[in-house]
Amino acid sequence: MAGNTFRTAPQPGGNGAQRNGTVAWSDPDEVFSVYFHVDRPASLHLAINAAVRDGSSTIQTRVGKDTFKTDLTGTETATREIGSIKIAEAGYVRVDLQGDARTGDVFAEIRDLVISSDTDGLKLDYVKTNDGNMFYWGRRGPSVHLRYEVPRDLTIQYAYSEITVPEGHDPIGSYFMANGFGEGYFGIQVNSPKERRVLFSVWSPFKTDNPRDIPKEQRIVALGKGPDVHIGEFGNEGSGGQSYLVFPWKAGATYRFLTEVKPTGDGSTVYTSWFGDKADGKWRLIASFRRPKTDTHLRGFHSFLESFSPTHGHVGRRAFYGNVWVCDTSGEWHESTRARFSVDATGNGRHRLDFTGGSDGTRFFLRNCGFFNETGRPGETFTRDSAASQKPDFELDTLPRD
Repeated sequence: MAGNTFRTAPQPGGNGAQRNGTVAWSDPDEVFSVYFHVDRPASLHLAINAAVRDGSSTIQTRVGKDTFKTDLTGTETATREIGSIKIAEAGYVRVDLQGDARTGDVFAEIRDLVISSDTDGLKLDYVKTNDGNMFYWGRRGPSVHLRYEVPRDLTIQYAYSEITVPEGHDPIGSYFMANGFGEGYFGIQVNSPKERRVLFSVWSPFKTDNPRDIPKEQRIVALGKGPDVHIGEFGNEGSGGQSYLVFPWKAGATYRFLTEVKPTGDGSTVYTSWFGDKADGKWRLIASFRRPKTDTHLRGFHSFLESFSPTHGHVGRRAFYGNVWVCDTSGEWHESTRARFSVDATGNGRHRLDFTGGSDGTRFFLRNCGFFNETGRPGETFTRDSAASQKPDFELDTLPRD
C-alpha cells in the first residue's frame, strides 16, 4: 500500500500510508485509491492484509462498477477476502477503499492489497519496494523530458521557448520546466491552491545537497533581479542559487521564456532569465546569477514536466512546449523542431507507466501522472512542424537587466 495508495476524496492530497507502511483512517468521507497495471485482460481475486485496532468495522471496496463489503475484526494483521473482478483490457486498475461502519477508532490498518489470478502470463507493474526511497518517488510519479536538437557547429547564447498548459492539467505540485541547461532550469510551478511561481535556479559547481556546505568561492552570486522576485538558496537535489516570482499564471494562456548563458572571460559564467505572457509582448527580468569555476555558453537545452508532490502524484498533468529557438553569439536565431524523449528512473524502472510525449502540429507535448493507459518510448525523437512565422523578433539589447 505504501507506494501505490493516494487519498482521492473528499479531495486530492493528504497523507497516504503511515510511517509503518499501513493505511489507516477514521473519516467516512475519505477514499483511498490503490493503483496497479495489468499487461492483458485478466480475472483477479482481491484481498487485503489488514487489522483493526479495536472493535469491528466494515469497509467498502469499489473497482469500476463492482462493489464489495468486507467485515473486519482482530488486532493482528491477517488476510481478509474482498472478491473477484474481471479486467477487460490491459492498463491501470484503480481500487477504491472507503469506510462503511466502525465501532473502534479507525476503519482498518491495511498493509497490502493482495492480488491473485489464474490468467496465464499475467504481469503486474507497480511500486514493489522502497529501495532507493521509491515509495516516495513512485507516488510523485514519473518525470518526462525533451532534449532539443540545436546546431552543433555554432556557439549558442540564448534559449527561447513557450509553454501552454491546458485547462485542468495544472494540479498542485506541478513544475512545467521550459528552459533547462547544463547548470540549471527555468519554468513555472503550482505550489498551492492559491500560489503559483516562476522559478529560475542555477546549481553550484560544488556537489552537495546542503547549500551551507558550499565554499564561499563556489557559491552562486546573484547579480540582479526583477521587481518582486525573491532570491535565495536551494538544496536536496543539488544546491545553488534560486529565484522565484509569485505570479498568477493561468492554464490556457501561453507564456514565453528566455535564458542567456554568457561566459565572463575570467572563469565564471552569467545566467540570466526573462519571463512574459506572449499575449502582451512584454518581458520581465527574473534574475541574473554568476556561477564560478564555469566557462561555457548554452549547453544541454531541454524541457521537462514533473510532479513534486507525492500526495498529488495520481492527478494527471500535461503541457505543450512550442516555438523553440536558440540564438547564437552572432545574433542569429535557429529553430529547434526535433527533440529526444526520456523519462526518469521511476518510469525506466516500470514503477510507473503513466508517461508519454510527442508532437502536435507546431508544438511538442509532455504528459505524466494520472494513471492513464499510454506509455511513451524513451529514446524516441519527435519532430514538430516549423513555426518560422513566430521567430522571436524582439531586440535582445533592450531586455531589462536590473
